[in-house]
Amino acid sequence: MRMGLREANHQFSKAIKAVKAGKEVVLTERGKPIAVIKSLEAKEDQEAIIRRLEAEGILRPALKRGPMPAPTWKPVRIKGKPLSQTISEERDER
Repeated sequence: MRMGLREANHQFSKAIKAVKAGKEVVLTERGKPIAVIKSLEAKEDQEAIIRRLEAEGILRPALKRGPMPAPTWKPVRIKGKPLSQTISEERDER
């Protein structure tokens, strides 16, 4: 639905009724669209968000269902003082 600014100002309740009915109201100034009034979308649940991100190509679905596999890497042990101690000492020097 399109409405000029003057019409929207005088008939705001009409615009809101259209939005509540699921329509978008495009506000125009001298025939050019300048804004859109639309209803707020309901908050997406977690599954819907995941599906949307998959559709956008941001996420890829898992190949297998179930828990994440255990990591195959092993931590590397380094001799010397802990890194946290080194950082604390450097901060104290400042």
